[in-house]
Amino acid sequence: MTGPRTTRYARDVAVVAFAQSDHLRRTDELSEVEMVMPVLHEVLAATGLKAGEIGFTCSGSSDYLAGRAFSFTMTLDGVGAWPPISESHVEMDGAWALYEAWVKIQTGEADTALVYSYGKSSPGSLRDVLTRQLDPYYLAPLWPDAVALAALQAQALIDAGETDESALAAIAARSRADAATNPHAQLRGAVPQGDYQVRPLRTGDCPPVGDGAAAVVLAAGDLARQLCERPAWITGIDHRIEAHGPGLRDLTDSPSTRIAAQHAGVFDAPVDTAELHAPFSSQEVVLRKALGLGGVDTDSGTGTGTVAVNPSGGALAANPMMAAGLIRIGEAAARIHRGASDRAVAHATSGPCLQQNLVAVLEGDAR
Repeated sequence: MTGPRTTRYARDVAVVAFAQSDHLRRTDELSEVEMVMPVLHEVLAATGLKAGEIGFTCSGSSDYLAGRAFSFTMTLDGVGAWPPISESHVEMDGAWALYEAWVKIQTGEADTALVYSYGKSSPGSLRDVLTRQLDPYYLAPLWPDAVALAALQAQALIDAGETDESALAAIAARSRADAATNPHAQLRGAVPQGDYQVRPLRTGDCPPVGDGAAAVVLAAGDLARQLCERPAWITGIDHRIEAHGPGLRDLTDSPSTRIAAQHAGVFDAPVDTAELHAPFSSQEVVLRKALGLGGVDTDSGTGTGTVAVNPSGGALAANPMMAAGLIRIGEAAARIHRGASDRAVAHATSGPCLQQNLVAVLEGDAR
Protein backbone atom coordinates (compact mmCIF):
# COMPACT_ATOMS: atom_id res chain seq x y z
CA MET A 1 0.00 0.00 0.00
CA THR A 2 1.45 3.38 -1.00
CA GLY A 3 -1.18 5.77 0.31
CA PRO A 4 -3.52 6.30 3.23
CA ARG A 5 -5.96 3.50 3.94
CA THR A 6 -9.06 5.52 3.12
CA THR A 7 -9.56 8.37 0.69
CA ARG A 8 -12.59 10.56 1.21
CA TYR A 9 -11.29 13.93 0.06
CA ALA A 10 -10.05 15.54 -3.14
CA ARG A 11 -6.40 15.44 -2.06
CA ASP A 12 -4.35 13.33 0.33
CA VAL A 13 -2.86 15.63 2.97
CA ALA A 14 -0.44 14.66 5.73
CA VAL A 15 1.31 16.11 8.74
CA VAL A 16 4.98 15.82 7.77
CA ALA A 17 6.62 17.61 10.72
CA PHE A 18 5.81 18.70 14.27
CA ALA A 19 7.67 20.81 16.80
CA GLN A 20 6.83 22.37 20.14
CA SER A 21 8.48 24.50 22.78
CA ASP A 22 9.24 23.47 26.33
CA HIS A 23 6.07 24.42 28.21
CA LEU A 24 6.87 26.55 31.24
CA ARG A 25 4.92 28.25 34.02
CA ARG A 26 6.43 31.60 33.09
CA THR A 27 8.46 32.99 30.19
CA ASP A 28 8.79 36.58 31.36
CA GLU A 29 12.07 36.99 29.51
CA LEU A 30 10.54 36.03 26.13
CA SER A 31 8.14 37.88 23.87
CA GLU A 32 5.65 35.92 21.79
CA VAL A 33 7.96 36.29 18.78
CA GLU A 34 10.95 34.95 20.71
CA MET A 35 8.88 32.04 21.99
CA VAL A 36 7.59 31.09 18.53
CA MET A 37 10.71 31.55 16.37
CA PRO A 38 12.71 28.50 17.56
CA VAL A 39 9.66 26.28 17.04
CA LEU A 40 9.17 27.57 13.50
CA HIS A 41 12.84 27.06 12.68
CA GLU A 42 12.75 23.52 14.06
CA VAL A 43 9.64 22.41 12.17
CA LEU A 44 10.89 23.84 8.87
CA ALA A 45 14.33 22.31 9.36
CA ALA A 46 12.68 18.89 9.77
CA THR A 47 11.35 19.14 6.21
CA GLY A 48 14.20 21.04 4.59
CA LEU A 49 11.76 23.69 3.39
CA LYS A 50 12.45 27.41 3.53
CA ALA A 51 9.79 29.87 4.67
CA GLY A 52 9.45 31.17 1.10
CA GLU A 53 8.65 27.67 -0.14
CA ILE A 54 5.56 27.32 2.06
CA GLY A 55 2.33 27.76 0.11
CA PHE A 56 0.11 28.90 2.99
CA THR A 57 0.67 29.97 6.60
CA CYS A 58 -2.04 29.97 9.28
CA SER A 59 -1.80 30.73 13.00
CA GLY A 60 -4.01 30.38 16.05
CA SER A 61 -3.87 32.60 19.12
CA SER A 62 -5.97 34.87 21.33
CA ASP A 63 -5.90 38.63 21.68
CA TYR A 64 -7.39 38.22 25.16
CA LEU A 65 -4.20 36.53 26.37
CA ALA A 66 -1.95 39.15 24.78
CA GLY A 67 -4.11 42.04 25.95
CA ARG A 68 -3.99 43.81 22.59
CA ALA A 69 -5.83 43.76 19.28
CA PHE A 70 -4.36 41.94 16.27
CA SER A 71 -1.57 40.60 18.46
CA PHE A 72 -0.89 37.77 16.01
CA THR A 73 0.71 40.22 13.59
CA MET A 74 3.70 40.41 15.94
CA THR A 75 4.61 36.79 15.41
CA LEU A 76 4.73 37.25 11.65
CA ASP A 77 8.14 38.76 12.33
CA GLY A 78 9.16 35.26 13.36
CA VAL A 79 7.68 33.70 10.23
CA GLY A 80 9.14 36.18 7.80
CA ALA A 81 6.47 38.04 5.84
CA TRP A 82 8.71 39.42 3.12
CA PRO A 83 8.57 38.63 0.26
CA PRO A 84 4.79 38.64 0.78
CA ILE A 85 3.26 35.35 1.91
CA SER A 86 -0.24 33.86 1.79
CA GLU A 87 -1.29 34.06 5.44
CA SER A 88 -4.35 33.78 7.67
CA HIS A 89 -5.20 33.61 11.36
CA VAL A 90 -7.93 32.15 13.57
CA GLU A 91 -8.84 33.42 17.02
CA MET A 92 -8.91 29.81 18.18
CA ASP A 93 -6.68 26.95 19.14
CA GLY A 94 -4.17 26.08 16.44
CA ALA A 95 -6.11 22.89 15.65
CA TRP A 96 -8.65 25.09 13.89
CA ALA A 97 -5.83 26.87 12.06
CA LEU A 98 -4.75 23.43 10.87
CA TYR A 99 -8.30 22.82 9.63
CA GLU A 100 -8.22 26.07 7.61
CA ALA A 101 -4.83 25.14 6.15
CA TRP A 102 -6.10 21.65 5.30
CA VAL A 103 -9.05 23.21 3.44
CA LYS A 104 -6.68 25.52 1.58
CA ILE A 105 -4.67 22.53 0.36
CA GLN A 106 -7.86 20.66 -0.56
CA THR A 107 -8.85 23.50 -2.88
CA GLY A 108 -5.54 23.20 -4.71
CA GLU A 109 -4.43 26.73 -3.82
CA ALA A 110 -1.43 25.38 -1.91
CA ASP A 111 0.60 22.18 -1.70
CA THR A 112 2.22 22.91 1.65
CA ALA A 113 1.16 24.79 4.77
CA LEU A 114 2.82 25.99 7.95
CA VAL A 115 0.48 26.00 10.95
CA TYR A 116 1.51 27.39 14.32
CA SER A 117 -0.08 28.52 17.54
CA TYR A 118 1.02 29.91 20.86
CA GLY A 119 -0.20 31.30 24.14
CA LYS A 120 1.26 33.16 27.09
CA SER A 121 -1.09 32.70 30.02
CA SER A 122 1.37 33.74 32.70
CA PRO A 123 0.94 37.55 32.58
CA GLY A 124 -2.64 37.54 33.89
CA SER A 125 -5.33 35.48 35.60
CA LEU A 126 -6.34 32.81 33.08
CA ARG A 127 -9.40 31.82 35.10
CA ASP A 128 -10.73 35.37 34.78
CA VAL A 129 -9.75 35.76 31.12
CA LEU A 130 -11.67 32.62 30.13
CA THR A 131 -14.92 34.03 31.51
CA ARG A 132 -14.95 36.22 28.39
CA GLN A 133 -15.92 33.11 26.39
CA LEU A 134 -19.30 33.08 28.07
CA ASP A 135 -22.63 34.63 27.13
CA PRO A 136 -22.04 38.36 27.71
CA TYR A 137 -25.55 39.16 28.95
CA TYR A 138 -26.50 36.45 31.42
CA LEU A 139 -23.51 34.28 32.34
CA ALA A 140 -20.32 36.32 31.97
CA PRO A 141 -21.46 39.01 34.47
CA LEU A 142 -21.58 36.29 37.13
CA TRP A 143 -17.84 35.55 36.51
CA PRO A 144 -17.99 31.75 36.69
CA ASP A 145 -14.47 30.74 35.79
CA ALA A 146 -13.30 27.73 33.78
CA VAL A 147 -12.50 25.66 36.87
CA ALA A 148 -15.92 26.29 38.42
CA LEU A 149 -17.67 25.27 35.20
CA ALA A 150 -15.50 22.16 34.87
CA ALA A 151 -16.37 21.30 38.48
CA LEU A 152 -20.07 21.39 37.57
CA GLN A 153 -19.32 18.93 34.79
CA ALA A 154 -17.30 16.69 37.09
CA GLN A 155 -20.05 16.69 39.73
CA ALA A 156 -22.64 15.82 37.08
CA LEU A 157 -20.52 12.80 36.10
CA ILE A 158 -20.19 11.71 39.72
CA ASP A 159 -23.92 12.13 40.34
CA ALA A 160 -24.62 10.03 37.22
CA GLY A 161 -22.39 7.26 38.58
CA GLU A 162 -19.92 7.52 35.69
CA THR A 163 -16.86 8.31 37.82
CA ASP A 164 -15.73 9.25 41.31
CA GLU A 165 -12.96 11.30 42.87
CA SER A 166 -10.56 8.38 43.16
CA ALA A 167 -10.98 7.57 39.46
CA LEU A 168 -10.32 11.19 38.54
CA ALA A 169 -7.19 11.18 40.70
CA ALA A 170 -6.02 8.03 38.92
CA ILE A 171 -6.46 9.68 35.51
CA ALA A 172 -4.39 12.65 36.65
CA ALA A 173 -1.66 10.44 38.09
CA ARG A 174 -1.47 8.30 34.94
CA SER A 175 -1.24 11.37 32.73
CA ARG A 176 1.69 12.89 34.60
CA ALA A 177 3.40 9.51 34.85
CA ASP A 178 3.15 9.13 31.06
CA ALA A 179 4.58 12.64 30.68
CA ALA A 180 7.77 11.52 32.42
CA THR A 181 9.21 10.68 28.98
CA ASN A 182 7.97 13.91 27.38
CA PRO A 183 10.77 16.49 27.63
CA HIS A 184 8.42 19.33 26.70
CA ALA A 185 5.79 18.70 29.40
CA GLN A 186 5.34 21.23 32.18
CA LEU A 187 4.42 18.64 34.84
CA ARG A 188 6.08 15.22 34.86
CA GLY A 189 5.98 12.28 37.24
CA ALA A 190 4.18 12.13 40.57
CA VAL A 191 2.16 15.27 41.33
CA PRO A 192 0.06 15.45 44.53
CA GLN A 193 -3.67 15.92 44.05
CA GLY A 194 -3.54 18.81 46.49
CA ASP A 195 -6.42 20.83 47.84
CA TYR A 196 -9.83 21.36 46.30
CA GLN A 197 -9.94 24.15 43.73
CA VAL A 198 -13.69 23.86 43.31
CA ARG A 199 -15.29 20.66 44.57
CA PRO A 200 -14.97 17.93 43.41
CA LEU A 201 -11.86 19.04 41.46
CA ARG A 202 -8.53 19.19 43.24
CA THR A 203 -5.41 20.91 41.96
CA GLY A 204 -4.27 17.64 40.37
CA ASP A 205 -7.47 17.38 38.34
CA CYS A 206 -6.81 20.75 36.69
CA PRO A 207 -4.36 21.69 33.94
CA PRO A 208 -1.22 23.67 34.68
CA VAL A 209 -1.19 27.32 33.62
CA GLY A 210 1.77 28.08 31.42
CA ASP A 211 3.28 29.38 28.21
CA GLY A 212 4.11 27.49 25.05
CA ALA A 213 3.99 27.20 21.27
CA ALA A 214 3.68 24.51 18.62
CA ALA A 215 3.87 24.15 14.85
CA VAL A 216 3.21 21.57 12.14
CA VAL A 217 3.85 21.39 8.42
CA LEU A 218 1.22 19.93 6.09
CA ALA A 219 1.91 18.65 2.59
CA ALA A 220 -0.11 16.99 -0.15
CA GLY A 221 0.36 13.75 -2.07
CA ASP A 222 3.78 12.67 -3.28
CA LEU A 223 5.34 15.84 -1.90
CA ALA A 224 4.47 14.62 1.60
CA ARG A 225 6.48 11.44 0.98
CA GLN A 226 9.43 13.46 -0.24
CA LEU A 227 9.41 15.54 2.95
CA CYS A 228 8.75 12.77 5.47
CA GLU A 229 9.73 9.10 5.60
CA ARG A 230 6.35 8.09 7.07
CA PRO A 231 3.75 10.86 6.72
CA ALA A 232 0.76 11.01 9.07
CA TRP A 233 -2.12 11.18 6.60
CA ILE A 234 -5.22 13.10 7.69
CA THR A 235 -7.81 10.60 6.49
CA GLY A 236 -10.66 12.36 8.29
CA ILE A 237 -11.26 15.67 10.02
CA ASP A 238 -14.39 17.41 11.27
CA HIS A 239 -15.45 19.88 13.96
CA ARG A 240 -18.79 20.60 15.61
CA ILE A 241 -20.19 23.01 18.18
CA GLU A 242 -22.81 22.65 20.90
CA ALA A 243 -25.12 25.14 22.60
CA HIS A 244 -23.24 28.10 24.05
CA GLY A 245 -24.87 27.92 27.47
CA PRO A 246 -23.63 25.05 29.69
CA GLY A 247 -27.12 24.86 31.21
CA LEU A 248 -28.56 23.89 27.82
CA ARG A 249 -26.40 20.76 27.54
CA ASP A 250 -25.99 17.36 29.15
CA LEU A 251 -22.54 17.89 30.61
CA THR A 252 -21.98 14.14 31.03
CA ASP A 253 -21.90 13.63 27.26
CA SER A 254 -20.34 15.27 24.20
CA PRO A 255 -22.56 14.72 21.14
CA SER A 256 -20.52 17.24 19.12
CA THR A 257 -17.40 15.10 19.63
CA ARG A 258 -19.30 11.96 18.65
CA ILE A 259 -20.74 13.56 15.49
CA ALA A 260 -17.35 14.97 14.49
CA ALA A 261 -15.83 11.52 15.05
CA GLN A 262 -18.47 9.89 12.88
CA HIS A 263 -17.83 12.32 10.02
CA ALA A 264 -14.05 11.96 10.41
CA GLY A 265 -14.31 8.16 10.19
CA VAL A 266 -13.07 7.33 13.68
CA PHE A 267 -15.43 4.37 13.95
CA ASP A 268 -14.58 2.93 10.52
CA ALA A 269 -11.61 0.97 11.89
CA PRO A 270 -9.80 0.47 15.21
CA VAL A 271 -7.42 3.15 16.49
CA ASP A 272 -4.33 2.40 18.55
CA THR A 273 -3.65 5.92 19.88
CA ALA A 274 -5.88 8.74 21.11
CA GLU A 275 -4.54 12.17 21.96
CA LEU A 276 -7.43 13.87 23.74
CA HIS A 277 -7.55 17.54 24.63
CA ALA A 278 -9.00 17.02 28.11
CA PRO A 279 -7.79 19.90 30.30
CA PHE A 280 -9.60 18.44 33.33
CA SER A 281 -9.46 14.82 34.45
CA SER A 282 -13.26 14.56 34.32
CA GLN A 283 -13.30 15.56 30.66
CA GLU A 284 -11.31 12.46 29.70
CA VAL A 285 -14.26 10.43 31.01
CA VAL A 286 -16.65 12.32 28.72
CA LEU A 287 -14.40 12.07 25.67
CA ARG A 288 -13.69 8.37 26.13
CA LYS A 289 -17.43 7.70 26.06
CA ALA A 290 -18.06 9.92 23.03
CA LEU A 291 -15.23 8.30 21.06
CA GLY A 292 -15.95 4.74 22.14
CA LEU A 293 -12.56 4.28 23.80
CA GLY A 294 -13.79 2.34 26.82
CA GLY A 295 -13.89 3.26 30.47
CA VAL A 296 -11.16 3.98 33.02
CA ASP A 297 -9.84 1.63 35.69
CA THR A 298 -10.47 3.27 39.05
CA ASP A 299 -7.14 2.25 40.55
CA SER A 300 -4.68 2.78 37.69
CA GLY A 301 -6.42 5.45 35.59
CA THR A 302 -5.68 3.39 32.48
CA GLY A 303 -8.33 2.53 29.96
CA THR A 304 -10.19 -0.76 29.92
CA GLY A 305 -9.57 -1.01 26.15
CA THR A 306 -6.43 -1.39 24.05
CA VAL A 307 -6.05 2.24 22.95
CA ALA A 308 -3.14 4.27 24.32
CA VAL A 309 -4.81 7.46 25.56
CA ASN A 310 -2.64 10.56 25.93
CA PRO A 311 0.72 8.76 25.99
CA SER A 312 2.31 12.23 25.87
CA GLY A 313 0.66 13.15 29.17
CA GLY A 314 -2.02 15.24 27.50
CA ALA A 315 -3.31 18.61 28.66
CA LEU A 316 -2.95 17.64 32.33
CA ALA A 317 0.82 17.68 31.80
CA ALA A 318 0.98 20.83 29.63
CA ASN A 319 -1.89 23.04 28.52
CA PRO A 320 -0.61 26.13 26.70
CA MET A 321 -3.76 28.01 25.74
CA MET A 322 -4.38 28.15 21.97
CA ALA A 323 -1.71 25.52 21.32
CA ALA A 324 -2.77 22.47 23.37
CA GLY A 325 -5.23 21.24 20.71
CA LEU A 326 -2.69 21.54 17.90
CA ILE A 327 -0.23 19.67 20.12
CA ARG A 328 -2.66 16.76 20.35
CA ILE A 329 -2.63 16.47 16.55
CA GLY A 330 1.13 16.91 16.48
CA GLU A 331 1.76 14.28 19.16
CA ALA A 332 -0.47 11.78 17.35
CA ALA A 333 1.31 12.51 14.08
CA ALA A 334 4.74 12.15 15.71
CA ARG A 335 3.84 8.65 16.93
CA ILE A 336 2.96 7.70 13.35
CA HIS A 337 6.19 9.26 12.06
CA ARG A 338 8.32 7.11 14.36
CA GLY A 339 6.26 3.95 13.87
CA ALA A 340 4.69 3.82 17.33
CA SER A 341 1.17 4.13 15.89
CA ASP A 342 -0.64 3.16 12.69
CA ARG A 343 -4.06 4.77 13.17
CA ALA A 344 -4.61 7.53 15.70
CA VAL A 345 -7.40 9.90 16.68
CA ALA A 346 -6.59 13.45 17.78
CA HIS A 347 -9.07 15.74 19.50
CA ALA A 348 -9.09 19.46 20.28
CA THR A 349 -11.59 21.51 22.25
CA SER A 350 -12.44 25.12 22.95
CA GLY A 351 -14.98 26.87 25.13
CA PRO A 352 -16.46 25.88 28.51
CA CYS A 353 -17.17 22.22 29.26
CA LEU A 354 -16.15 20.86 25.85
CA GLN A 355 -18.36 23.28 23.91
CA GLN A 356 -16.50 23.09 20.58
CA ASN A 357 -14.74 19.94 19.42
CA LEU A 358 -12.50 18.99 16.51
CA VAL A 359 -11.61 15.39 15.69
CA ALA A 360 -9.00 14.18 13.23
CA VAL A 361 -7.96 10.69 12.15
CA LEU A 362 -4.32 10.19 11.20
CA GLU A 363 -2.94 7.09 9.52
CA GLY A 364 0.47 5.89 8.40
CA ASP A 365 1.31 3.96 5.27
CA ALA A 366 1.23 0.19 5.75
CA ARG A 367 4.56 -1.18 6.94
